Amino acid sequence: MAAAAARPLVSIQNLDGDMSTDGGNTLPLPDVMKASIRPDIVKFVHANMSKNSRQPYAVSRKAGHQTSAQSWGTGRAVSRIPRVPGGGTHRAGQGAFGNMCRGGRMFAPTRIWRRWHRKINVNQKRYAIVSALSASAVPSIVLARGHTIEGVPELPLVVNDSIEGVEKTNAAIKVLKQLGAYADAEKVKDSEKIRPGKGKMRNRRYVSKKGPLIVYGTQGTKIAKAFRNIPGVELANVERLNLLKLAPGGHLGRFIIWTKSAFEKLDSIYGSFEKSSQKKKGYVLPRSKMVNADLARIINSDEVQSVVRPIKKDSKRAPMKKNPLKNLNTLLRLNPYAKTARRMALLAEAQRVKAKKEKLEKKRTNISKEESAAIRAAGKAWYQTMISDSDYTEFDVFQKWLGVSQ
Repeated sequence: MAAAAARPLVSIQNLDGDMSTDGGNTLPLPDVMKASIRPDIVKFVHANMSKNSRQPYAVSRKAGHQTSAQSWGTGRAVSRIPRVPGGGTHRAGQGAFGNMCRGGRMFAPTRIWRRWHRKINVNQKRYAIVSALSASAVPSIVLARGHTIEGVPELPLVVNDSIEGVEKTNAAIKVLKQLGAYADAEKVKDSEKIRPGKGKMRNRRYVSKKGPLIVYGTQGTKIAKAFRNIPGVELANVERLNLLKLAPGGHLGRFIIWTKSAFEKLDSIYGSFEKSSQKKKGYVLPRSKMVNADLARIINSDEVQSVVRPIKKDSKRAPMKKNPLKNLNTLLRLNPYAKTARRMALLAEAQRVKAKKEKLEKKRTNISKEESAAIRAAGKAWYQTMISDSDYTEFDVFQKWLGVSQ
């Protein structure tokens, strides 16, 4: 279950003038540092936990309704919104109560009984803390979060318990310089700036980056007084770890400095992948679905390829069915005469086009003078016949001209 960045042993850093020789110089890496990293769970739990410190707010119940306005009703060519009574001021006759009116109430006024807080599953909160602890042991994730750890000997950084005896801030700064972690605290001091927006008027004027988090294991130690005045440095007891400190903003990779006693307690608090926790009843660390996420390497490995079935090379594919009305080759296979019929149809069409063209050309050619004179004479004869028949002297002639038989 070991992660790629995990080491079997972690070195314990000794401070200058440290005379304690109890135990060795290394500790085994706790299993909680090898757990799977789930940024989605961390972001979800962090968002819900941050909602639990909100203070309810609401507008006054009386806001916008502190006037005896009444509607003028219909018939005055004005809207039916309630209007302020009286006269002599600009306020008289103005609309009131409505959310579209100046001085009126807001739409859907805020209430203090809104659902401000969120319940979070215990196992989900534990999973988020475990992921945050595991991410803090990966140098690339810590660097990506923006911490300055180039001078740190190794991650996770474990210091001897003599650090818990530090009581003065100047001694705490010397400890950070010796561990190579003071550059991260200096970065915090240089990053302080004024907050944008109205928060600068509400007791949170300045914002800055986060520095190292010191996790100690002895209850009641004076280490908090020594480090609390250094900007960006935060402290936490190993038995009361908070996700808001382990992953500020929901971002994994907080730079954590562990004391030896705190680091030794991690196995008893969170347990291992096979053994349940001693402090959390029935809790076992979440297992990863896959230890190695390189699927291509797994599939092509000898162990997998030796048991999988061979490639089917003699498989027969069903032929594609083609429509003979759209595909000519398929039509000819079904009906060989279709080719001859189609050729005959094309020849007949060409013959019709040719005959029509000849007929039109014949009609469009100029006629001879004799034919033209004959046509003109026939027209004059018809005209004379029409004139002679149109005098209506005899009804029979008129009937004859119209072609009506008795």
